[in-house]
Amino acid sequence: MNKEILFSMNTAFRGEYTVHGYTYGKGEKSACIVGAMRGNEYQQLYICSLLAKKLEELETQGDIASGKEILLIPTLNYSSMNAKKTKWISDDSDINRSFPGNPKGTATSRIAAALMDRVKDYSYGIQFASFYLQGKSIPHVRMMETGSESTSLANLFGMPYVLTGENRAFDTVTLNYNWQKRGTQAFSVYSETTETIDDKSARMAVSSVLRFLTRMGIIKYDCHGGYISTILREQDLVSIKSDEAGFFRCQVDIDQEVKRGQVLAEIINPMDGSVKAEIIAPTDGIIFFVQNQPMVFQNTVIYKMIRRMHH
Repeated sequence: MNKEILFSMNTAFRGEYTVHGYTYGKGEKSACIVGAMRGNEYQQLYICSLLAKKLEELETQGDIASGKEILLIPTLNYSSMNAKKTKWISDDSDINRSFPGNPKGTATSRIAAALMDRVKDYSYGIQFASFYLQGKSIPHVRMMETGSESTSLANLFGMPYVLTGENRAFDTVTLNYNWQKRGTQAFSVYSETTETIDDKSARMAVSSVLRFLTRMGIIKYDCHGGYISTILREQDLVSIKSDEAGFFRCQVDIDQEVKRGQVLAEIINPMDGSVKAEIIAPTDGIIFFVQNQPMVFQNTVIYKMIRRMHH
């Protein structure tokens, strides 16, 4: 393992800020793996720590394929993590909305530019991303529909689901999009949580990456075959919103099958404890996402469902 400084700058309050990368093996730029970009992505950083340990073991055993290089970048934003902020401390900007970056721009734009320059030539790019809604989701791999995406490659992670999504306006300034535009096959791996550590789904994410690297001939590792992935389009997920605000009493968790008309949750009046509303499943299906905050607001998405396909 070789540790290197990918980016360094002086900050007003915290002295020198550096981003480190860890390289395993030597040779062609085979795979680059990026972890936490935001200060609340504790699960994503935890996954990287488990993966770093495993990659070092494999390198020691001589199980990184000859002529192959893997670059792991655990975090780009540890200062926000230290300060318990989600975005960049000084200006509240988001590194994963700053690509491809500008070497003479703001702090996050310079970090993005330095990262892009270092990672642009890798064959495969993997980012441990956080779901755009706050809550828990079924572990999955997401690919943007750029025209160069390959769901057959995404299947090799052996995750329960492969999710494809149309490009939204902000996607053009994300790492995944800019990777793909430069010829890298890019994948976003989503674990169950973001702000809390979930060891089981973290280890699932690590196994999925090791499985993919093995199947691409980059490492030698005996691993469980994983799942035969179900391919979904993001647009096909059913969003369920809350009609009322109040305490959220969840009755159905992620990855559970539900029937149309089933009560998924109750919204409780915070003052008198009465049930203000019941959240009802609009169709048969499987719960893909559930919000995990104690209170919900009116018209916010609290569940996403995979609609059951009737044959």
